[in-house]
Amino acid sequence: MNRLSTAMNRYRELIAFPQVIRLGISAFPARLAYGMIGLGIFFKAEQETGSIAIAGFAIGLNSLAGSITAGLRGSVMDKFGQKWPIRILVPMYSALILLLNTMETSRSILITAFILGVTAPPINLSVRPLWKDIVPASSLRTAYAFDSSMMSSTNVIGPVIITALSLSDRPGFGLGTTAALMFIGGIALSLTPVSRDWIPEKKVKNQQKLWRDRAIQLLMFEGCFLGFGAGVFNVAVPAFATQEGVAHRVAWIFAAFGAATVVGGLLGGLVSKKLAPLSAFRLVYFLWFVTTIPIAFTYPDWTMALVGSCIGLLGGAQKVFYFEVLEAVRPKGSQTSSLGWIWTVEGSFMAMGAAVGGVVSETFSPQIGLAILPIMIFIGLIILNIGKDRLRAANDVPTEEEDLQAIKDITSQDK
Repeated sequence: MNRLSTAMNRYRELIAFPQVIRLGISAFPARLAYGMIGLGIFFKAEQETGSIAIAGFAIGLNSLAGSITAGLRGSVMDKFGQKWPIRILVPMYSALILLLNTMETSRSILITAFILGVTAPPINLSVRPLWKDIVPASSLRTAYAFDSSMMSSTNVIGPVIITALSLSDRPGFGLGTTAALMFIGGIALSLTPVSRDWIPEKKVKNQQKLWRDRAIQLLMFEGCFLGFGAGVFNVAVPAFATQEGVAHRVAWIFAAFGAATVVGGLLGGLVSKKLAPLSAFRLVYFLWFVTTIPIAFTYPDWTMALVGSCIGLLGGAQKVFYFEVLEAVRPKGSQTSSLGWIWTVEGSFMAMGAAVGGVVSETFSPQIGLAILPIMIFIGLIILNIGKDRLRAANDVPTEEEDLQAIKDITSQDK
């Protein structure tokens, strides 16, 4: 009871700072739009073409474009600040969503989905560095936890909203609402004083190139398989439900998965200081792999939601230790770029997985697509075990500074 009271007091103190509520609320609509866009593209493509494979390719192209250009968009923001990149990309992105909503052919949908990914605004990367400008160092941990919870909640709410709207009598409301939310949230964020006046950090001279760092190379290689498996999974689930005539269940399955991920992250934070990051990461990674095995034997009902929740629970905890490991092994001066370029690699393979997932689901069976997930995670586990010496810098129990930085990096995921 005392712990709960202490936690509540920390959040009350956080909310008392002048710009905290404004920053959180302004970014929320845009983050919700990102939680909706994936399934929005899937349902739009499937409804117009009647092809799950095309729907998978549409998501794949969108993810590929977003991943390939994520590092470049982040670099532009690091050089010129946040105001103009957000103010240019947000209206462009919203307009392209509305344009996608009018498309009727597979070619036009695929092309627009790709261009949409290129223009994806770096909302989460923009919010992450702002907290240290509006709260004291003693409140940063609470601020990042608050930010991460808000971001994760949109991954729970977003799929529910977009599924309900896309399967309604007026399916066009789904993408229309997504465009409106992105425009409102993105412009609101760019108008906040802390975002408008943000000054990028100066780069460190003679910074080691990420591509030459052996630890980063290992994490990128592991990310290839993890991203591919996640891409297949993200398409196989709605494909399975659509083929079985229960597409409305997709939202609740992903919502259960997302909610469990949030809980898993909170639980992971409770034990992060009891084990060295690398030891904890490998242990949770193994348990995570075990929980994914039954997914191939589920049906899009409570069984898939239950197994998905278990996957999300362990996956959420795994993220905590992953970012602790990354923070310990990354080269100096690569605070943002290390994660950004890893995401470029992982996200590119996620896009490939989404495309393959659509073909496999339509040509063979969605269950085969689901079975790919544990196989990819198992390969990732083997890679980490073989190359663990490259990550030996993460064998030490994290300091307060490293633990805080790991939590900061969690909020810099996504676009």
